[in-house]
Amino acid sequence: MNEVHHHTFHIPVMGLGFSIDTPLKVARLGISSAISIVDDQLLEEMRKFYLETNGYPYSAILSRSADSRARRITAYLDLVQELVDGQLTRLRQEAFAPDSAIARYFELLPGTSPLHKEYQAMRGATGQEREAYEARLRSGITAGAIDVNIMTKVDKTNHDRDGKPLPPEYSDALAALRGFALSKLRSSVILSAGLNPRLYGYFEVFDDFFPDAGGSLAKRITLKVSDYRSALIQGKFLAKKGLWVSEFRIESGLNCGGHAFVNDGVLLGPILESFKANRQVLYAELKALCDEALLRKRRHGLGQAPMQRITVQGGIGTAAEDRFLVDHYRLDGTGWGSPFLLVPEATRVDADTLRKLTEARPADFYLSNASPLGVPFHNFRNSSSEAQRKSRIGRDRPGSPCHKKFLSFNSEFTETPICTASRQYQHLKLQEAKAAFPDEEAYREAAAAIQEKDCLCEGLAAPALLANGIAPKHNLQAVTICPGPNLAYFSSVLSLEEMVGHIYGKLSVLNNLFRPNLFVNELNLYVTYLKAELDRQGLALTEKQRGYFQAFRENLLAGIAYYRSLLPTLERRAELQVEHMKSAFATVEQALHELVIPVPDGSPIGLPVG
Repeated sequence: MNEVHHHTFHIPVMGLGFSIDTPLKVARLGISSAISIVDDQLLEEMRKFYLETNGYPYSAILSRSADSRARRITAYLDLVQELVDGQLTRLRQEAFAPDSAIARYFELLPGTSPLHKEYQAMRGATGQEREAYEARLRSGITAGAIDVNIMTKVDKTNHDRDGKPLPPEYSDALAALRGFALSKLRSSVILSAGLNPRLYGYFEVFDDFFPDAGGSLAKRITLKVSDYRSALIQGKFLAKKGLWVSEFRIESGLNCGGHAFVNDGVLLGPILESFKANRQVLYAELKALCDEALLRKRRHGLGQAPMQRITVQGGIGTAAEDRFLVDHYRLDGTGWGSPFLLVPEATRVDADTLRKLTEARPADFYLSNASPLGVPFHNFRNSSSEAQRKSRIGRDRPGSPCHKKFLSFNSEFTETPICTASRQYQHLKLQEAKAAFPDEEAYREAAAAIQEKDCLCEGLAAPALLANGIAPKHNLQAVTICPGPNLAYFSSVLSLEEMVGHIYGKLSVLNNLFRPNLFVNELNLYVTYLKAELDRQGLALTEKQRGYFQAFRENLLAGIAYYRSLLPTLERRAELQVEHMKSAFATVEQALHELVIPVPDGSPIGLPVG
């Protein structure tokens, strides 16, 4: 039941639309990627586009039809699988000409790949020897995984036409899972944003998530996690149901794109170290629980050695960093996200936004409170969505029309939950703020916080439509884009060959800005976040908040101590900026010692450290 991974990296899910059709661009080349299945309306529009583009008839799955959300997801995923299968069949039949797609497949592979080495040997062979090489190479071609992503907390309850709540299996997340489970894909569902017991329990309904007679899984589970404890808790929850986690994707809390699920200041290095130290324990514990549950359910077992990959993503910027992470922490692969936004051959970004990204400066990427989920959200100051948000405020029409309602969770003012980015909510909330804050300055601050929330449903979907020449519904063409801060060091439109070559160390596509090591970048992001949160809270800290900030600082200091212990290992790799790391650690450590955390009575007393 082992997957074939010819490449050492994958392309993570990006927004709703940026990677919506990435598998159709890169899967035939052996590169794995992920599709968001949050927005079934976008998936339906993309299904229509690709059916008509390929000369197939299109029959709409209307939103008012029974189980439309799950059916739309299944239909789009089945189409993607069918198109990729066709691409792969045609590729295998090509001649090994210099500029052919089949040659490109092998040339993109890392130099360490056995297939790449065999391809190089084939190029120097002739006659029957070459024919034998070609046959083996053709049989070795496999598509990259077509994975899907579900944000577990985006799981609103849906209602019928009379306004009555539908059964739980029709909630957004459960319907999305059903759409994937009933599709033809043999890949992973990636679960992000934490444990959702209702969703996790629903996996048991589908046989494809359980082993067959040979111990293989038709569909697998991947957990995106921020630390070892989260992996253990979620893994055990699933294992007790006989559900095996085939991959843990460790993601930096802040050095990533999209929503930033900030932990308590525990840095990426110590997190990876805990996985390295406990990997066998984690595997054995989950395997024992899973075997016991499968036996109890009278289902087939997993076999002796089911695959369980551990990968990392978030802020990786050079081949040296990539190799160090994989080698030192014994990882199975890495994820490269935001830089691929500059690769039109891999992602969907409209021309205007793509141009702005290439011209952006580091200060243009920032951590915002724009998300209606209440989770910090990486944002881009020059996006057309940000311009639209400010324009609406200037016209005294703050908020969005809210057509899709995927993030409608607030019930402060209405019986049916609404979105905090919606015009309806912001109008009601601003009225409340006017009554609560007669002081003009206090009201302005409250209004700014209310109006910072922005529509992600339309904005994150728009680029996929615009890039494909599809007019978005309701003429909502403003684009929201959520790159990680690492994108500041990439400033040109790139070919797929250039980006993959950069990952494998064949060339560098970084711009001229000095780029610190990813560990330093993440540390600085956490210190900036800590200071901003302290400024936001002011002197009105509770004892609980004070304890949180103290623990946050202690974890950062412990992370610095950990990195210092790594320096002898890091110094063997000059390209990892070790001397700069030493200087940066000393500077940040001093700043953390001097940082003042108020005590609950409002006195600005710094907490002693060490």
